[in-house]
Amino acid sequence: MDVEQLCRDHGAGDVVIARDLAEIDEQTVADKFDGVIVDLMLGETSTLDFAEQLRQAGMPFVFASGYSDADEIRASFPGVRLVTKPYSGDDLVGALAVACGRAPA
Repeated sequence: MDVEQLCRDHGAGDVVIARDLAEIDEQTVADKFDGVIVDLMLGETSTLDFAEQLRQAGMPFVFASGYSDADEIRASFPGVRLVTKPYSGDDLVGALAVACGRAPA
């Protein structure tokens, strides 16, 4: 599934795909985007610290990952939806819409 195209098909204006945490300018994320889809691993790097920064900044986000320890994520990030792979486009878009306050929980 092409997440970028999926987001555009559902009305997203700017969509940026980062393949490495070094590609992410956190200030730009906070200023430019309404929500973030976070994979738990980018390459060999955990994104949990990045996700914590998003949470502290009040940026809506969801996790989308094949990561197997969902209980750990739910304990560390209560209220943040984990959409597990393989997921449908509707599941991912719906979770992000809820996180951004654009759909009822």
